[in-house]
Amino acid sequence: MSRQSLQLCFRTARLPQPTETSSAAASGAKWNTQLRQLSKNGQYKHALLLYRQMLCSGATPNAFTFPFILKSSASLSFHLTGKQLHCHVVKSGCLLEPFVQTALISMYSKFRLLHNARKVFDEIPDSARLTVCYNALMSGFIQKSLSHALLLLLEMRAECVPLNTVTILGLVPGCTIPPHLNLGSSLHCLVMKLGFTSHHDVANCFLSMYSRCESIESSRRLFDEIPERSLITWNAMISGYSQNGLCAEVLDLFRDMQCSGVPPDEVTLVGVLSSCANLGEQRIGLEVEEMIKVRGFESNPFLRNSLISMYARCGNLVRARTNFDAMADKTLVSWTAIIGGYGMHGQGEVAVELFDQMIKEGNRPDKTVFVCVLTACSHAGLTEKGLGYFYSMQEVYRLSPLSVHYSCVVDLLGRAGRLGEALNLIESMPLQPDGPVWGALLGACKIHKNVELAELAFNKVVELEPTNIGYYVLQSNIYSEAGDMEGVARVRVMMRERGLKKDPGYSYVEYKGENHLFVAGDKRHPQSKEIYNMLKRLENLAKQGDEGENSGVHSERLAIAFALLNMSSTKEILVIKNLRICGDCHRFVKAVSKFVDCRFIIRDATRFHHFHGGSCSCKDYW
Repeated sequence: MSRQSLQLCFRTARLPQPTETSSAAASGAKWNTQLRQLSKNGQYKHALLLYRQMLCSGATPNAFTFPFILKSSASLSFHLTGKQLHCHVVKSGCLLEPFVQTALISMYSKFRLLHNARKVFDEIPDSARLTVCYNALMSGFIQKSLSHALLLLLEMRAECVPLNTVTILGLVPGCTIPPHLNLGSSLHCLVMKLGFTSHHDVANCFLSMYSRCESIESSRRLFDEIPERSLITWNAMISGYSQNGLCAEVLDLFRDMQCSGVPPDEVTLVGVLSSCANLGEQRIGLEVEEMIKVRGFESNPFLRNSLISMYARCGNLVRARTNFDAMADKTLVSWTAIIGGYGMHGQGEVAVELFDQMIKEGNRPDKTVFVCVLTACSHAGLTEKGLGYFYSMQEVYRLSPLSVHYSCVVDLLGRAGRLGEALNLIESMPLQPDGPVWGALLGACKIHKNVELAELAFNKVVELEPTNIGYYVLQSNIYSEAGDMEGVARVRVMMRERGLKKDPGYSYVEYKGENHLFVAGDKRHPQSKEIYNMLKRLENLAKQGDEGENSGVHSERLAIAFALLNMSSTKEILVIKNLRICGDCHRFVKAVSKFVDCRFIIRDATRFHHFHGGSCSCKDYW
């Protein structure tokens, strides 16, 4: 902040006045008390203005004044002001005061002026360097260089400067990627040796570190060893499971948390809703929504957005839309969630209407919402509309498309049978095409049975993603449908040589609060005999509709048979499948829906299919 801007702010701001403003000999302690209060309350600009008023009054700053002012300058990122304050420190003779030295080091570290921070540190005599000085410098180093921070730690040990919990809390955030797991574990051993493991902040910090380093087992062991778990501890473990894709474990832990008597906060519930969305656990999601109302969290936009996503991914667009419409201030994230929801359910027309409405209301789209609207257009066959959005992204909004946007457009063109245009787009990309881009073309080749172009796309995609089993399965199916058994054999040899195995398909449906899971040909369920009898009846119905193809007892068929057997009065059945539904099963469910008065919703790996009256929401375009 310049002198002029300080003067301007001083004229316009209403500031608390010290008791003795007119006396040149006003007590420094009274000024310091007010400066400390302003700094503590985050009123940093007011603190700087009050400091200026203090100087004008004739009062002399001392070692108790500068820490608050230096902190205020650092918090506002006022580099020039900070350097001017450093001059004041020197002139006042307070440079050798430990807390002033620490505040200077901390200020320069926050400015990322590490050379200045190190210079202040080096000017402190070795015998006068306290733990707080090392900690302040370490917090700056850790943001830029883990190696420099570790060297400083070794220096502390060599100089016999005692470590404290702040030292450890400053270092651990530098060890939160998998390659640094061993280093983080070593720090944990040091902490145990020093006896800091009983400190909750330290334990929570290491718990998060292990989770981010993808060592979730270590994180859980540490969690189990903590005798008194605070809300932060529970949230750290829930976030750890969520970050590592362990959604079922998130929900189990949430139940344990409820039983322990620790009330959840907004952070907890966002993590739980995310897991509900991934698992299709609408029942628990409904409980969480009620909890949000009871605890008065309804105005939290993150929770509202999470509810929209959760209901959309659980197949309930009505409740997703209700939550969206109830938001007084819709953020871009809110629009993205609802547009993506409609797109996922094959309602591309509604998705583009919402996108256009978002623009009319003055919201500037970002790259994420463009992915959602392009995907919606692709799934609904809105080719020209999608191409228009893609060009407007660059020409109107000056957003450079990422690979994911090109992948969407390749999919858009490919599904419409415009394979040549899709290939031309890939070859003209300013970016290097990645696996999903070529994979989108490969998927389109399967739809339109273009074996020659599929071979080109397959060769490209396996170069880029040699271990992605999905592409091998896709190419094998393309060869199989073309009657090329030699091609099928070649792909299988490639898979075998690379040690790749197809993920087993499974489907599950919820009944009486439990998920009943099935795999292909499954006969382990207690009602197995009745389920297969029901399936036989359904297959006979499908044959009446000339849709009697049978590719085996796939998991979604068993899940539907189980649901109809046990939920005869239900008008809507949701089945969650981990893989993409096959063509034969898609035709089978369509045929069954002609004769059974029920809406079948299948969420597969890519989208939702709503079957009713012999048709599907995807219009056979998926």
